[in-house]
Amino acid sequence: MSGTRLSVTHRTTYRYSTLVETAQHLATIRPLELPWQRVLEHRERIEPAPSYQTSRRDAFGNDVLYFSFDAPHDYLQMTMETSVLLAPRYDALDADATPAWEDVANALRYTAGGAFHAESEFCCASPNIALSPALRAYALESFTPGAPVLAAAIDLMHRIHRDFDYRPAATAFDTPAARAFELRHGVCQDFAQVMIGGLRSLGLAARYVSGYLRNDPPEGATPMIGADASHAWVSLHVPQAGWIDLDPTNDVLADQGHVTLAVGRDYSDVSLLRGVILGGGAHRVDVAVDVRADPVGV
Repeated sequence: MSGTRLSVTHRTTYRYSTLVETAQHLATIRPLELPWQRVLEHRERIEPAPSYQTSRRDAFGNDVLYFSFDAPHDYLQMTMETSVLLAPRYDALDADATPAWEDVANALRYTAGGAFHAESEFCCASPNIALSPALRAYALESFTPGAPVLAAAIDLMHRIHRDFDYRPAATAFDTPAARAFELRHGVCQDFAQVMIGGLRSLGLAARYVSGYLRNDPPEGATPMIGADASHAWVSLHVPQAGWIDLDPTNDVLADQGHVTLAVGRDYSDVSLLRGVILGGGAHRVDVAVDVRADPVGV
């Protein structure tokens, strides 16, 4: 497998104003093995050392880390270092040759006694993404009658990139897609969830992808938006082509500059860290992400 080798370092530090007495956490910090993404190396470090640690595969195939503390602590730091090899995905892809979007949606619709398509699970509403008439109407401006499904999705991506403003801290981790659509601004999570909401409202299968962006662009390339933090984009299922990843924040197909960490229905399935703590008071979070090309893999 030839392609681009990227090295990722992600460090997240929580500092608490009072002691945390006990805590239980789930962390999604291990990148996926995919046909186009090979994990070459992976290391993770948690400080202070957890009292207990294990891992499991969730319903979406993500490798989720579980750890807990039974001793008081005033900070938590997670450091992930990984190296991946990314193969080019779209050299032979012809968006105009993909099936009409109505045919794709009809094939995913439930019929008694019909074949089950696993991707149909990503056609439904999820905690952060309701099936909205407003999102459907917005998406239909791209999905004209008989339009090839991928060509229409790319047009929808272009329009979201044009119509929405990227504004860090303008929304929260739990802002629903419908609210971000009303605001017409947000961060990568909002861009992705708005696009997913539009696609699902048409009966198409779309999932949420979390990961990272290369933040040392090749010579002459424009730096990508959101490259200094974790990132999010959209994956659309296209018959015969499989899952195709689209990044509405940057208006590009997600390819050799995107490292895939996890997939789910929306942000709530793949957040970096979630859990329950006893104590801690107020807290401050510091995040540092660096994604660079390895000279041997460029």
